[in-house]
Amino acid sequence: MHPIVLPTIGVMLYFLTIPHSIQNEQRYFIIGFVFTTTYLVPLGMLIVLKGLKIIHSFKVHTVKERKIPLILMIVLFTALGNMLLRTAIFGDFGLLFYGTSFGLILVYLFAIFNIKVSLHLLSMGSMIGFFIVMGMEYKTSTTPLLLLLILFSGLLASSRLHLKAHTPKEVYLGFFFGILTQISVYYLL
Repeated sequence: MHPIVLPTIGVMLYFLTIPHSIQNEQRYFIIGFVFTTTYLVPLGMLIVLKGLKIIHSFKVHTVKERKIPLILMIVLFTALGNMLLRTAIFGDFGLLFYGTSFGLILVYLFAIFNIKVSLHLLSMGSMIGFFIVMGMEYKTSTTPLLLLLILFSGLLASSRLHLKAHTPKEVYLGFFFGILTQISVYYLL
């Protein structure tokens, strides 16, 4: 499961698990908007970066190759969070994207020191942190969903380790950054 598809999955899971008053047309709009902004736009950016030979592969293996895509994602997710937080009906999603931006900033800061952090596990941790926060905010049980997300996180972490894409430290950092940044943003905003 690629990290750029997880925000769209998170929004769909929100509609399935969190009590809300968002109408169907608005749901379709936000799902399409999030998919476009967090999947199609980053994919286009990666194609341009590869064409310019700034990155060698869409997998951006090296810490050096990750820096420019990370900056672009930080700007994109911060702008998305800012826009959604200003809209009362979509404010919860603003928190999701601010939290993810904060996580991406931490990943970038670690990249400056040549430390790679798993973006796959950052995304899964962000989703888990978001649903912990939403469960507290709406006083609803998200436990079954959280258990499922933790299971998927474990499977994803195992596959990343098996593929030798990351070390255990990189996987743990990504996962915990994701959870902690979502919870931190909730209490800060």
